[in-house]
Amino acid sequence: MHDGDVVVIGGGYAGVRLAKRLDRTARVTLVDRKEIFFHRIASLRAGVRPEWTVTPFIPYDRLLTNGRVVTGKAVRIDSAERHVTLATGERLPYDVLVIATGADYPEPARFVGSTTEEAAKSFAEHQQRIATAEHVLVVGGGPSGVELSAEIRLARPDARVTLAHSGDALLDATGSARAGRKAQAWLESHDIEVRLGAFMSPGHDFGTYRDAHGTVLEADLSFWATGTTPNTLWLRLAGHGDWLTADGHVKVDRTLRVEGRLDVFAVGDVNDVSELKVTPAALAQADIAAHNIRSYLQSSGRHRKEPRFYKPIQRIPLIVPFGPADGLTVLPVPGGETAVLGSRTTTLAKAKTLMTPYMRRQLGYTAT
Repeated sequence: MHDGDVVVIGGGYAGVRLAKRLDRTARVTLVDRKEIFFHRIASLRAGVRPEWTVTPFIPYDRLLTNGRVVTGKAVRIDSAERHVTLATGERLPYDVLVIATGADYPEPARFVGSTTEEAAKSFAEHQQRIATAEHVLVVGGGPSGVELSAEIRLARPDARVTLAHSGDALLDATGSARAGRKAQAWLESHDIEVRLGAFMSPGHDFGTYRDAHGTVLEADLSFWATGTTPNTLWLRLAGHGDWLTADGHVKVDRTLRVEGRLDVFAVGDVNDVSELKVTPAALAQADIAAHNIRSYLQSSGRHRKEPRFYKPIQRIPLIVPFGPADGLTVLPVPGGETAVLGSRTTTLAKAKTLMTPYMRRQLGYTAT
């Protein structure tokens, strides 16, 4: 029995998880501008190493048994008539709408275009530029910046690599000074120059960069791992700017509903829940939202369930690979402290495969 029409806009980690959770109990339509799932966790290595070019791409065709996946772009939401209009003009009626459009990441962790061929071409271009660069600058000392710097160094042991970070320590958002020190020690032991307290901006001349102190750095290739932007411009253009915070995130309540709306939810990087925007948090949100959607759709039946509140995850394990065989894992422990685990744990948990077998299984494919 299927209790209603659920339209999920966005086929990233949160959208895929939620759509799969609801496939047996609702008529699910998953909408994404990409024709294929993009396993972003594998994208930094794919942007550096040719043998990883197609690894992040997993087809959607085995995700849903009863529902369907539509390749398209949502351009309008009629919240009174309850339907979504796609750029093609197709209208998708809904009883519940889920916004799961995620965030826009800097390259190379970005799916360029809408087809596998377009994205693979973008990765190949990054690989070529990295293969020929004399000096690569990575800006941002969070997990992505550290991981990308390590990938570039291992692929290009002969190139000059510089990591510039505006903070006083690497991985400072983890709250673990030890993790930052270990990351810096690994990078510097592999001949990567680490510049702390270096807020970088492009210089006046092509290939030059300037920090807040006026120091000029020359590099023939740069990557900016300095944060993400929620993919909500389309909502503003569609007339729903009142759903958004000043920085563009969707405002949600504790049940992950868009504020003031019983039939619209927002999950993952796109919403304003105050927590680290990492994949485990997105999956946890999807699970709570799926429960609450089922509760809403079955609200008049005898099997009615009470909605659950989502509790933001403030302390979550964070895995930072240094290539396929090294890295560190920041693990919260009781008492508010954190443990920092080394290469063996990190390699088994993420670094070797970048969790690709797990995501392939989630989409109905074999691990390899």
